[in-house]
Amino acid sequence: MDRLVKADVKEVELVFKRGQKSTSTFRLTNLMHTMSVAVSLTTQNPSFFSFNKPFSIIPPLSSSSYTLFLSQPSDQPPLTSPPDAITVKTAILPLGKAHLDDLRRLFSKPGRHIFKDATLPISFVGPHVIEHLISCHNHIGETDLFLNKAISGCTGNQLTGLLKSAVVSGKANFVCTLIDHGGDVNDKDSKGRSLIALAVEAGNFDVVNVLISSGCEIDNSADHVLHYAAAINRVDLIEVLFRAYKNVELNSVDFCGRTPIHIAASFGYTEVIRFCLSVGGNPEVLDINRCSPLHLAAQEGHLDVVECLLEASSYAKYALNEHGKTAFALAVENGHSNLYDLLHLGDALNSAARIDDVNGMKRCLVEGANVNCKDQNGWTPLHRAAFKGRIESVKVLLNHGAQVNLVDHNGYTPLHCAVEAGHVEVALLLIAYGAKANVKRLKGLVPLNSDCFKNHLSLVQPLCHEKE
Repeated sequence: MDRLVKADVKEVELVFKRGQKSTSTFRLTNLMHTMSVAVSLTTQNPSFFSFNKPFSIIPPLSSSSYTLFLSQPSDQPPLTSPPDAITVKTAILPLGKAHLDDLRRLFSKPGRHIFKDATLPISFVGPHVIEHLISCHNHIGETDLFLNKAISGCTGNQLTGLLKSAVVSGKANFVCTLIDHGGDVNDKDSKGRSLIALAVEAGNFDVVNVLISSGCEIDNSADHVLHYAAAINRVDLIEVLFRAYKNVELNSVDFCGRTPIHIAASFGYTEVIRFCLSVGGNPEVLDINRCSPLHLAAQEGHLDVVECLLEASSYAKYALNEHGKTAFALAVENGHSNLYDLLHLGDALNSAARIDDVNGMKRCLVEGANVNCKDQNGWTPLHRAAFKGRIESVKVLLNHGAQVNLVDHNGYTPLHCAVEAGHVEVALLLIAYGAKANVKRLKGLVPLNSDCFKNHLSLVQPLCHEKE
């Protein structure tokens, strides 16, 4: 026999409650048939723990109960790495009796004991321990060990409540462990939102993946997960949600009637918008105030977003909100002059060029219109004026820096437009300003299947060679 006593537990579990006294009781049994056994209880951190009986005597084949106390109430458990433990020292007591001082002297003697000391690890359990581990930002050694021990003192409902905290805090390993031990992955918060919604709102990509793989479901009526992801500029979250859930709708609206594209437009998140558009997002949805995403982007002055939305929608520029205002009007109201050209002046300049309104063109250019802006077909004002044969408009545009060799979506330059429409005087002016018009280049850019083009090409061809 190498031990004199046997404990009724392999480790002592101490239910920690924040700000309250914590105790745990265990029993030791004397294994000797005829001899009493003296017992000494100590811990590695006596400032944290105390015993009701640090020294005691157990009669033959008898048992005795002991209580471990957390010395002072605390707001957090005194976790140490490695965890603390109770050392149980024993000695045979032939007379069966001894004073307390005698026991102290007995166990204070140096030297090797004949019988082995017993060691009982101390584990802190309960939800308050897990709450502390979740909230702790500093690294705690053996955190997973502490977590697994603490779970044994929690009910299923407590684990579910703790699961929400772990999700919001971004502790993916805690989320896994709590789900594995009974936390309800499909529990809802007070607003009916799923854990996925909480994780997305907090921007926790790893947690989102854990919840998806654990079977967390979403409810589109309450879980505006794509909206949450759009609000924090997280294309990665939108993509993983879109791939994982077939019922996620890119054009779903929140309580304000806004789609994820609306949300991204209001914050200026161009990449989110581009992704949404690439997988079927509609840039022309109107919210409850009849505002399109373009209205919101213009109101906030987000140039890149405005450009992106204009590429995707020709209608949105002219849409009126509930107050009858276009996106351009909102840009003016908020002083975003960098948007004027895109939202209005470019149209006005093209219109003036089409009807040869020289004064109108000059006014647009003074106000900030881009002389080389392109419409949905890639035409600049110079393309339009050249095609219409508006010689005065062409002069104004050239004098304000219009580029003569810009091509539209079909490869036409302003010179092509002038030649095809038969406006020789305009063609000569463009060539004088450097328009490249040799026959080889024209053949390379424009299909020569127009009778009108063939007729007028002969007029310009000699001039092209003279220029060269």
